[in-house]
Amino acid sequence: MAPDSVSEVRRAKFARRLPGEPAELGGPSHGTVRLPLHVAWSGLTEFDLDRPRLRMSCYRIVLAEGQREDLTRYLNRQLLISMWPALRSLTSRDLREVREEAFAELRHGAPAAA
Repeated sequence: MAPDSVSEVRRAKFARRLPGEPAELGGPSHGTVRLPLHVAWSGLTEFDLDRPRLRMSCYRIVLAEGQREDLTRYLNRQLLISMWPALRSLTSRDLREVREEAFAELRHGAPAAA
């Protein structure tokens, strides 16, 4: 496959996993989250959302590996928006672009959510 084709396949995979709108991201905003094995298949599976580094790791894993149901269950809209400026630099270009194209709140330079 040519590099463009690989990128297109990855982008399509991430796009299929997106919820219809950010408001569907109703996950917890604090406390401990235990990710299922199909999402966190290597390393940590339990994350304390009250600890910034663990919260960032959890979101990074869910964004990269989670299915649509995982995103809506484990990600919180407000946390994602507030963390996105840092989190976007820790994700792949394909994942970042798909999320930012779908959700205006995540676009680089977008005004902060209320």
